[in-house]
This record gives sequence, structure tokens and C-alpha cells, in this order.
Amino acid sequence: MIKLITFLGNPGVEHAQTRHNIGWMMADCCDFLENLTWTKKFQGLYAVQIFNGEKIYFLKPHIHMNKSGVSVQQLLHFFKIKPEYLLVVHDDIELDFGWIEFKMGGSLSGHNGLRSIAQRLGTQDFYRFRLGISKPAEGEVTPHVLGKFNPEEKIQLPDFLQRSVQALEYILTRGNTTALKKYKKMNLLE
Repeated sequence: MIKLITFLGNPGVEHAQTRHNIGWMMADCCDFLENLTWTKKFQGLYAVQIFNGEKIYFLKPHIHMNKSGVSVQQLLHFFKIKPEYLLVVHDDIELDFGWIEFKMGGSLSGHNGLRSIAQRLGTQDFYRFRLGISKPAEGEVTPHVLGKFNPEEKIQLPDFLQRSVQALEYILTRGNTTALKKYKKMNLLE
């Protein structure tokens, strides 16, 4: 059972609509988070919601992504939640735009946010909800990740985010085992 869902992003207006912030964009599309009270603590914002009788925490770290592990570790420690009950929602260049994957553990794929969390927790064994943003067709990865979506992606982004939210709701209501089978790499835009 998931007990903490962390949506990764970078603070600041300049990062608001970038590929690296797709985790925060997804959080903003979650209608089940709309009426929650968000508390400023743990170097971020967190809220609590009940799903299937279980208390689930939601966190948006408000420090740069490469230090987001500090925020995650603080909340986990405060509420005595083990890392294996953590789900991190993040961008991933190893998946094409429109694809998602729900998985446990595995490679950090050079993702600074995941690296920070793994270092602070001392383990890579936590759940990930990977949101595909594609590799750059050419050039460096950093400008691509910190850049805005291209015109075609902007058109498809609302649909991608809404379907991702539906997948997250499925995970929360149906459980990890079922969701790991259903969302083992899936193109949501087909």
C-alpha cells in the first residue's frame, strides 16, 4: 500500500511549464487533491487524503529537484513511513512522450530527483510513476528537460495528464500488485 506520493518539480515561474515539472502538472490535474488543505512543511507542501480507509500523504517538495530527497526524507521520518511505501511521480526521458510506467525500484536513469531521494533514504526500493517526456532528437539532455513542450506535445499534454491521473487513481483504489501488471509501460495516447 502506498502511503506517500511525491510529485517532483522545480520551484519558480521559469520552470512552471517545463518537461521536468510534469509531475507537478499532474498533481495540479488530480481532482481528488483539489479541495485538500496543503500545509507548508518539510521544505514543501503536503496534504492528506483517505483512500480505501487508509491515510495517504501527498508531497510537492519546494526545493530544487536535485535536493528533493531532503523534503521526502523529512516527511517519511516525521510520519514514520518506510521507503517501500513511497511513490515518486516524475518525468522520464527513457520513455517516449505519452507513455507511463508504474514500477518498484530499479535504475535511477540519471534523474537527479530520484538520485537525491535514493541517497537520502539509503535505498532505491521505492515505487516510481514514470511520465514519458522523450529523449531530445538532438543536442543536450538538460536544455530539453528544462525546456517547454513542443507544439504537438502541448496539444496532447492535457489528455496525457488526465489519463495519468486516472492511472494513479487506479493504483490507489486497486492496489500495487494489480497496478504493477496493468501499468508496466503503457502508451496512454493510443
